[in-house]
Amino acid sequence: MSQTSPERPARRGGSPTGGQRANVRGQVTRQRILTAAERLFAEHGISAVPLRDIGIAAGQRNHASVQYHFGDRDEVVKAIMEFRGAESEASRTGIVADLMLGGRTPTVTDVVSAFVRPLAIHFQPDNHYLPFLSLYITEEGGYEGLVGVRTGSSVVTLRTLLGRLVPQVPEAVLDERWLVTLTSAVHALARYQSAQRKRAHLPAKIDVLVEDLITFLSAGILAPLAQGDPRAALTD
Repeated sequence: MSQTSPERPARRGGSPTGGQRANVRGQVTRQRILTAAERLFAEHGISAVPLRDIGIAAGQRNHASVQYHFGDRDEVVKAIMEFRGAESEASRTGIVADLMLGGRTPTVTDVVSAFVRPLAIHFQPDNHYLPFLSLYITEEGGYEGLVGVRTGSSVVTLRTLLGRLVPQVPEAVLDERWLVTLTSAVHALARYQSAQRKRAHLPAKIDVLVEDLITFLSAGILAPLAQGDPRAALTD
C-alpha cells in the first residue's frame, strides 16, 4: 500500500527527496489515524466508531483517509495491535532472554511477570491501548481474531516455558489458565487506568497493584484442578 497522503498523491517520476517527504507525510498521517482510532475505540467500543469519525479526530479533511491508508476497520485494529504490541515486545524480549539464559530456573511468577510488566508500560495518560485491548477481547471473546498480527514471539516462548515448569497441569487446563492470565492482566490494567483517569486515584500505587496482580495470577496457574475435570485424564 502506498504511504503517500490522500490529499496530495506523489507524482510518478518525482525526485527521490520529494518521494521521501511524501512517505514521511504518509507515515505521520497513519500514526495520527492510529492514535485517534485507539482513543475512540477505547472510549466508545470498536464496532461503534465510524471510520469517518476516526479521520476527523485525526485532523484529516479527506473523509476517506482511513480507508486510503488502512482499507477497513479490521486493518486499523490490526495496525494498532502491531504498533503497541511491538512496544511491549521490545520490553518483553529482554526479560524473556534473561529468563532463558539466566543462572537459575525461572518460576511461574517470573513467567507471569514477563507478560504483565511489558503491558504496564502502556499505563500512561496519552496511551489508550489497554482499554482498547480490553474492549477488543470482550467484543471478540478472546484473541482469535488476531491471526496474522505480527507482535513478536515472546508470549509463545513464555507459554512453552510455563509447560516445562508445571508438567503436573494437563496441557488443556494450562492452555485455558494461560489464556485467563493473558486476558485478566489486560482487563485489570485497563480498569486501573480508567479508574485513575476518572477519579484521579487508585487503591494503591500502580507498582504495588501490578505486583499483586502478578502474584494473584501466578497462584491461579498453580491452583489444584477442579474435582471431576475431564481434562485431567487427557494426555498429549
